[in-house]
Amino acid sequence: MKARTRAATLLLTPFFVLFTAVMVVPIGYAVWLSLFTEKQSGLGFGGTETVFTGLDNYTAALGDRAFLEGFGVLLGYCLLYIPLLLAGALGLALLLDSALARARRFFQLALFLPHAVPGIIAALIWVYLYTPQLSPVVQAMDAGGVGFDFFSPEGTLPSVVNIALWEWLGYNMVIFYAALQAIDRSVLEAATVDGASAWRIAFAIKVPLVKASLAMVGLFTIIGSLQLFTEPLILNKGTGSAVTSTWTPNMYAYTAAFDRNDYGLAAAASVLLALTAALLSFAVTRLTGRRRTGTANTANEPVTADGPGTAARKEQTA
Repeated sequence: MKARTRAATLLLTPFFVLFTAVMVVPIGYAVWLSLFTEKQSGLGFGGTETVFTGLDNYTAALGDRAFLEGFGVLLGYCLLYIPLLLAGALGLALLLDSALARARRFFQLALFLPHAVPGIIAALIWVYLYTPQLSPVVQAMDAGGVGFDFFSPEGTLPSVVNIALWEWLGYNMVIFYAALQAIDRSVLEAATVDGASAWRIAFAIKVPLVKASLAMVGLFTIIGSLQLFTEPLILNKGTGSAVTSTWTPNMYAYTAAFDRNDYGLAAAASVLLALTAALLSFAVTRLTGRRRTGTANTANEPVTADGPGTAARKEQTA
């Protein structure tokens, strides 16, 4: 027992050291920094001094309309982006896992390649494709009578969602495809022998068996969505863009720190965003955990052409 304890301690120590260095210490420093404000002495002609202000920075952030509107933007972004990402990635994974798919390796690589492009490069590419004076795509849309301003207030959010989908769809498709490949093939063969159609096998057997992967991808996607920064920051530089310097909470913190030199306010905004992410992560984890527990038995029941659970009902009737 002592040998196991020593081995576990030896293996876990590097993780906890790195976790403390790159997570605990920065978060602790941000919390400490958020409790102070730099103020100028005298009539503004003297030097600055750091003053303890307690929760004033948090009050200022929560009372700033621009900061709160940033959370509204994130809400709209999540409502549009997350369903499209999960449905698109899962649909592509099911297609690749089906017997009808050809050249799986090619399509896996082709769909995953956009994720290998750095986010800032991807955003620059799409800004070029969104700019009317430069983009052949916009010119072709205008020639076809389909006019759309990607930089308008109505088009900005779909534009950012499109960039994010292009970057992350293939990555999450690979996760779902790996989960589908781990399903016992004998279960699928049994359903086929029982007369279940390809659609019923996909949605009544495969999807329930990869719910853990769906929950994991959903959780990571929510956390990543709250960190939205690079794409709107690049779009902010586009001609006539409706993206402001405080469009998201991350951009608000960036602007407060590097444009206004208000590091206390920036730290407070960052801590509030981190708390939001932690609360959402906890809620999603609890919700998906309850659903997996409630549907575990149903997912393991045999599926026939008549639907899931038919075999069990027939046995009970007999």
